[in-house]
Amino acid sequence: MRPTLVPGDGLLAVRCGTPKTGQLRVFPDPRMSTRYLIKRVGGVRRSPEGTTFEAVSDNAGAPGVTDSRVFGWVPAAQSYRVLWTVRSAR
Repeated sequence: MRPTLVPGDGLLAVRCGTPKTGQLRVFPDPRMSTRYLIKRVGGVRRSPEGTTFEAVSDNAGAPGVTDSRVFGWVPAAQSYRVLWTVRSAR
């Protein structure tokens, strides 16, 4: 999520609310459930099955970037909204 977040930054995230475009969300990696990803909400879809969102990277052209272009839309029920970030001491 560079440049918004860099390795070592801290954050406070809570499970709440419906995703909104532009928010940062934390969620389990759909390809490796033991790892969590932090992405920005690109779009939101509501359906009778539940709400999903498009997880987009801030730096989509960086090597190794993975987001909804790779793994599809993410269930909102499994995500946390980032409320606060703390820059690491560099």
